[in-house]
Amino acid sequence: MVDHLANTEINSQRIAAVENCFGASGQPLAVPGRVLLGEGILTKECRKKPKPRIFFLFNDILVYGSIVINKRKYNSQHIIPLEDVTLETLPDTLQMKNRWMIKTSKKSFVVSAASLTERKEWISHLEECIRHLLTKTGRQPSTEHAAPWIPDKATDICMRCTQTKFSTLTRRHHCRKCGFVVCADCSRQRFLMPRLSPKPLRVCNLCYRQLLAEKKKEEAEGRQPEPIRSAVPGYEPSSGDDSDKSDDDKADQWPADTEFYTSEVSWSSFHS
Repeated sequence: MVDHLANTEINSQRIAAVENCFGASGQPLAVPGRVLLGEGILTKECRKKPKPRIFFLFNDILVYGSIVINKRKYNSQHIIPLEDVTLETLPDTLQMKNRWMIKTSKKSFVVSAASLTERKEWISHLEECIRHLLTKTGRQPSTEHAAPWIPDKATDICMRCTQTKFSTLTRRHHCRKCGFVVCADCSRQRFLMPRLSPKPLRVCNLCYRQLLAEKKKEEAEGRQPEPIRSAVPGYEPSSGDDSDKSDDDKADQWPADTEFYTSEVSWSSFHS
């Protein structure tokens, strides 16, 4: 499919259309050899609640963003290099069906499709692109992945001390190492994790002690610190925030009774 679509006018038009939908806030997507293979709406588990997101599958990257007006305007563009992606199929929950996790070294999150067939199509196309890229580059599959953030509503108490109850005055925080929902007292420390960010990130007390012990061990053994990877535009370390604030501040563009899991509706399409 990639060889068939590469350097064709229809592929160039499709990529240009995606760039236009993201507007000036998005990154340029047209590069030699890049092919748009598919697109569709998936529901992403964000820290506050599941939300519809537009996803675009290219032969080398996965792009997603928030929906302002479907097929006309998107924002909050995120770009993930596929060679850093690992997939994990997840069981259904009462709230989310046809789930799987997209895991990378910087960002991991859960998405769900409208049907089981659609999930199989997404996973099949993603895995084929990843295999092709790894074969082309000679790289091994990624083994270190960022922890997905546990949604805020998953717990009413701190997942470390199990004593502090969250309220409008007692904020929830997320450990960037384990993804747990924790209170301020249990996450006062910050630690530099070059794999995730060039700046120190909030971590819970338990992870801080573990990271500090690992650092001291590496220093004692004379090992070099982990190098900071080159930044990819739109590829942030945050696993769960995903522009929740901007979404909550604007009126929802989707009708309240819209169902994103009905098997009768196909949200995604793959090009050939």
